[in-house]
Amino acid sequence: MRRPPSPLPQRDGLDAVRLRLPPRGPFPTVRDFLVRKLHRLPPERIDEMLREQRFVTTDGPVSPDTPFVPNGLVWFHRDPPEDEVPVPFALGIVHRDDDLVVVDKPHFLATTPRGSHARETALARLRRDLGLADLTPVHRLDRVTAGLLMFVTRRELRRPYQTLFSDRLVHKEYEAVAPYDPDLVLPRTVRSRIVKKRGVVAARELPGEPNAETRIELLDHAGGLGRYRLIPRTGRTHQLRVHMNSCGVPILGDTFYPVVTETAPDDFRRPLQLLATVLAFDDPVTGRPRRFDTHRTLTAWTSHAAWNAHP
Repeated sequence: MRRPPSPLPQRDGLDAVRLRLPPRGPFPTVRDFLVRKLHRLPPERIDEMLREQRFVTTDGPVSPDTPFVPNGLVWFHRDPPEDEVPVPFALGIVHRDDDLVVVDKPHFLATTPRGSHARETALARLRRDLGLADLTPVHRLDRVTAGLLMFVTRRELRRPYQTLFSDRLVHKEYEAVAPYDPDLVLPRTVRSRIVKKRGVVAARELPGEPNAETRIELLDHAGGLGRYRLIPRTGRTHQLRVHMNSCGVPILGDTFYPVVTETAPDDFRRPLQLLATVLAFDDPVTGRPRRFDTHRTLTAWTSHAAWNAHP
């Protein structure tokens, strides 16, 4: 059964949140369900949003006494995060056609809305700037990682392109700047078991069957630093950062590995020196080979003094 479209238009490039009412429950009204479900919002704020007709169904706005309907759907827009920090770096368009948009994401910009990042995300910005309401990402980059990020222009295209990534049919390359260790034998392939627990910011390598694999190559070195090519065979959370750290050469600017370090949301100094440089695959729609290359460089390599400078 096809999901009904949202009765609410996007706001600032963001879709409305959709809630499905449970099949049963002690909820005489939709309001009672909302108070239980949206427990981070005070009941008074929910009542205010009801008066403002912020909650809607396919039949119209929800009122304070709208009866609970099992399996019903409710849409609403969340309040924008009060602490969202503007990211003062531009997205670069690498490629655009009727099906795909490929961009060079800057450091510190999240891919999709989550937590305190909503309007200042690649998805929301591109929907607003390009006027493409259905734009949808087919993979993600960490907020602190820069480089190539791919979107489809229509939601029906998401599955075939997303399947490329899930089936590991996309050749991905990254570059990183990290300390140079003349005793580290490269190239090498690192395999390990990486586990990332919910609520814990850093992943860990644990004994057991490997679930992560990365090829590491040295491209150049100068002044005690190395420029590395990283080719992931798998896509575990923080995989490249974990594997570089386990080789004794943690990526410059990494605030998780080897030690978790707190940074302020508006501290844009010393970005993580990790860049997604290449995406290559056979197009699942046209069958033609595709390759996209970043236009960005890593500042710690081109000007280490500038990267390391205090404001």
